[in-house]
Parts: sequence; C-alpha cells; structure tokens
Amino acid sequence: MKYDVIVIGGGPAGLAAALAAKENGAQEILILEREKELGGILNQCIHNGFGLHTFKEELTGPEYAARFIDRVKEENIPYLLSTTVIDLARQENGVTVTAVSRENGLMTLEGSAAVLAMGCRERPRGALNIPGTRPAGIFSAGTAQRLVNLEGYLPGREVVILGSGDIGLIMARRMTLEGAKVKCVAEIMPYSGGLKRNIVQCLNDYGIPLKLSHTVVDIRGKERVEGVTIAQVDEHNKPIPGTEEDYSCDTLLLSVGLIPENELSRGIGVELSPVTNGPKVNESLGTNIPGVFACGNVLHVHDLVDYVSEEAAEAGKNAARYAAGSGTQEGVEIPVETGGAVRYTVPSRICPDRMEEELVVRFRVGKNMRNAWVCVYAGEKELLRRKRPVMAPGEMEQVKLKKEDLKDALSLRVCTEE
Repeated sequence: MKYDVIVIGGGPAGLAAALAAKENGAQEILILEREKELGGILNQCIHNGFGLHTFKEELTGPEYAARFIDRVKEENIPYLLSTTVIDLARQENGVTVTAVSRENGLMTLEGSAAVLAMGCRERPRGALNIPGTRPAGIFSAGTAQRLVNLEGYLPGREVVILGSGDIGLIMARRMTLEGAKVKCVAEIMPYSGGLKRNIVQCLNDYGIPLKLSHTVVDIRGKERVEGVTIAQVDEHNKPIPGTEEDYSCDTLLLSVGLIPENELSRGIGVELSPVTNGPKVNESLGTNIPGVFACGNVLHVHDLVDYVSEEAAEAGKNAARYAAGSGTQEGVEIPVETGGAVRYTVPSRICPDRMEEELVVRFRVGKNMRNAWVCVYAGEKELLRRKRPVMAPGEMEQVKLKKEDLKDALSLRVCTEE
C-alpha cells in the first residue's frame, strides 16, 4: 500500500494539508484518523468564532470542519477512520506508517512523504501536583466540553475552573448557559492564557471573576469534590500564606495548557523544541527527517483555527512537491533566533535559497506588552521595525519576510524592544 502523501490526523490541519497536497499534484493521498469521524476537536466546539479569516464569516466548529470535509469528499481523497497510527519509521524513499484498526487489522503503509497533523492534548491533573484526594468531579476542560456538547451530560452544578486557557474560558460560559454556577476562574500566571475576546465574552459578560496569580492549593471531598481552596502566588509561583480563599463546589475543571501530541514524532527521531514541545521545522514546515512535515497544533498550539488551516495548506503543498521530487532539502539553513520577550518562532530555521518570494514567521511573546516594537534583524541589518499597541502570550503574532532581504544573511533574529 504505497502513497504519495500520508496525512496523520483528520482534524482541521490534516484536512487542509490533504486538500493542498491534492491541489499541488499528489495523486495517492491517505488521511488516517483515530476517531470515528473527521473534524477532530472542532466537532465538540459548538460555539461560534471560527472562519472569520478563511471564509470571511463566523461559523461554529462543526460548520468550519464541514466545509473542509465536504471538499475532501468532492476530491475523492480516501481516509480511514477509527485507525490508530502506532509507529512511524524512516525508509530510503520516504516513510513507513504502521497503523491498526478493528476493520483492517494491522496495516503497513508506505509514503513518499508524511504530514504530521495529530493535534494536541490537555495537561492532566497529575502534571500539576495539586494536593488533596482524588474524588469524582475533577475534569479537564476539554473532557467537560465533550460531555456537555456531545454527550448531553452536565458534569456539575457549582464549578471552579483552574487555568484561563481558551477552552477553560469558553467552558465557563457554556456551564453558565447550561445552568451551573461558575464561582471563579483561577490563573497561576499574572496574565490570562486566552484570547482577549474570550475573557470579555465568556467571563466579563457573565460576571465571572478571573483571579490572576492564584492557584488551587487544596481539594476537599472524599467521594465527590466538596470544595477547593485557592491562594495567591508570588513571582516564583509559590502560594503566599494567609491569602487562601475557600470555595464550595462539586466540580473542578482544569484548563492548564495544551501539549502537542508528539509520541510519533519523537519515535522517528524528529527534533523537538523545548519551548513548544512540537517539531522544529524549516521554511517548508519540514522537520529534520526528510519527507516528514508538521503543521497545526502538533507543531505549536494555535489561537485561531484559521491559522491552522493556512499553515497546514503550506505543509501539504510542500509534502506534495517533495513526493514528486521537486521539493529539495538541499541548501544552507540559518537559525531563526529570538530576543526580548519572543519565546519561539515557527519556522525555527530557514534556507533563503529555498524560500518563496515571501515567508510568514509566526511567534509568541512571554508577557503582556504595550506599545512595544517588533524587530527583525539579518545579522546587524534591520529588516523590519513595527510598533504593536498590545501583545499578549495567548495571541500569536506574525511578520512577513522577503526572500531578497535574506539573500546573504548568515543569521536571523526576531525580537521585541520596549
């Protein structure tokens, strides 16, 4: 079973990558999806706010996914559902994918190129070291979203949310609309990790307090959660004695960050970024493994699904070109360094000779900033200086670079200056 491009993941990234691969000449494409339907996490995101960039209209998650699913079916791109990829290995002319499903059993698939689009997962409570017992009533925000939106089950009536990621903020509103009382949202950082619009629409509009620089220090209850204690933290994230506040509740939702799903990437030897926990990629979204490309939340956690689709289309296009033999890995790559408050960039290295005429570099800052400058330097030469009135860790920024400006560059640096 040989393919030009194998796409691992049938969410928004995988669908967009497969369509772009088809548009760029790949004939044999296969999408592998472990769930029973295409669409990924969008299927449980029934709120609106999707598609403003891509379709110039506001859609719900399932509506946005349906646009791409319909196109995949129109293009007759094959896909396998309820299929789990268990191994990814290099071979001389591409990759070997080992997958398993109830219907087809164990399968070995060969691809000239592979696109990693597995998405991300939530951090579990075990990674948080919250003291207390383990009673019923503790859910990740994503699990609660699935229970409410897909299963029709309300996890609880009195809720405290730890973490102000976008899913946590959206679930504060969703639980309120379903009749639950959300007591507060606690965030250990001095800033929210979610979009500003979600803070306004999901918390402020419903009078739900957001307590920054706070965390849960105790969980009470034997069979079921009966209450939690939160406390203020210092600059080292250590609880400050005497700042404790008790909340009676029957449910604790955890919205404490997302981690790219990269066990397969790690297994094949893909180099991962210590900042994003996703692959390090070049200007083609190619990893250090020839023929293996990455996009979407498996690469770095995005704030807008529109950016996922845009990025995935680029990965699919480049995978198709590689499979056809027109995409090359040759050329001298230069690192993209960071400075100031910039935490990471995607891509993290580029080859100016392989670049198209223009390249989008996305990045995130590590703190809230007002009236700061975004600067790009090629060596000592300043390529770009742009003032941004507001930058926040929860929102991605981007700069566009021209190939002609990087022709003789030996290094590239993206930074902020205040």
